[in-house]
Amino acid sequence: MTSQDAIHSFYVPAFRMKQDVLPGRYTVAWFRATKPGTYHLFCAEYCGTQHSGMIGSIVVMEPAQFEAWMGGGTTGPLSATGEKIFAELGCATCHRTDTQGRGPNLQGVFGKAVLLQDGRTITADENYVRESILDPGVKVVNGFKPVMPTFQGLVSEEQLNALVAYVKSLSKSTEAGTKTSAAATAPQGKDKTAGSQVQ
Repeated sequence: MTSQDAIHSFYVPAFRMKQDVLPGRYTVAWFRATKPGTYHLFCAEYCGTQHSGMIGSIVVMEPAQFEAWMGGGTTGPLSATGEKIFAELGCATCHRTDTQGRGPNLQGVFGKAVLLQDGRTITADENYVRESILDPGVKVVNGFKPVMPTFQGLVSEEQLNALVAYVKSLSKSTEAGTKTSAAATAPQGKDKTAGSQVQ
């Protein structure tokens, strides 16, 4: 979760759960709803003159009902929207996967350690990806020049979330490909009951 403007507090009284939502930073809230129904959602942090209007609902469904609801949408996953925005903004021109581009290859980078020009090592998480899009000169990857333009004011919060989801998905597809290729190159003719595994 992230905020565009002020500190908010995501509060669901029925779940006894509250989590601050901060501008420019991602936070995570987790809960397990055990009973279907519609539950109230509030902002529990005074966030401005429209604070009293910061309400919503969480709808908890049975698994079969949820699957039917999910199947009815036509928008597709957020990462697919991010891939489209990535192409429209020309990001693939510098962040190439086939050869060395002017920017780092983003395939498989999410969740991994990244060495910066100043010698620091950080983890490529949601906050890092977000910051790199909005203010790319702050944390430049070692071996690259700070040539990426800022997209502050050029992309909406929704587009930014979609781009972050796309970068995350590049790591998931890389992991799946690695597991598939490892399985494909496993020695043939070995007894599978011998206890060896390919990981």
